[in-house]
Amino acid sequence: MNNETTTLMSLKEAMKRVDHKLQALEAQFKELDFTKDNLTQKFEHHSKTLASQAAQDEMWTAVLALKFTSMELNILYSYVIEVLIYLHTRVLEKLPDLVTGLPTLASVLRRKVKNKRIRVVWESVLEECGLQEGDVTALCTFFIAHGNKAEHYAAKVRQMYIRDVTFMITNMVKNQALQDGLLKAVQIIEKGKAVRTTEEQKSSLKELIPSVKN
Repeated sequence: MNNETTTLMSLKEAMKRVDHKLQALEAQFKELDFTKDNLTQKFEHHSKTLASQAAQDEMWTAVLALKFTSMELNILYSYVIEVLIYLHTRVLEKLPDLVTGLPTLASVLRRKVKNKRIRVVWESVLEECGLQEGDVTALCTFFIAHGNKAEHYAAKVRQMYIRDVTFMITNMVKNQALQDGLLKAVQIIEKGKAVRTTEEQKSSLKELIPSVKN
């Protein structure tokens, strides 16, 4: 074996070792990329969770800080409860076979998480009304905070007390998400999309209080 052959073989062995090292480095980089992606996903999820919690806390603070008179609060409550009843009614109209299984709006909100059919119908109802999930959260938060002490006013009674409820909301509700939800509730009712509340329907919403809090 001459020197050139020996040198060539040594070079091939060296290249193999380099190649093995490169493969090992590549595997390490892939593992680092996977770890980085995993950590990034966890961080993003944690950030969203914190942001969601902060938004919920801000919403509760805004609802509890409202400075309305009892009469003004009753008027807003009337719009809110009528819209919530309407949402529940529309879901049942689209899912007649699930009427017994969805006795309240709370049951719809619970079951839509795992039941795709209910979720699709729920989303279609929201779209019909021009509502987002955030609007429903705002309305439910308002209902939970004030539902036990507020009184429902019929449309004619509301008009006697306040001519421009939109102006009242815009002027006195500073939290944007809450303001948007209340304004949309008024718009839906004034456009005649929602049914008028009855005592029987109102009582069916009482279960909403413990369920939405969880």
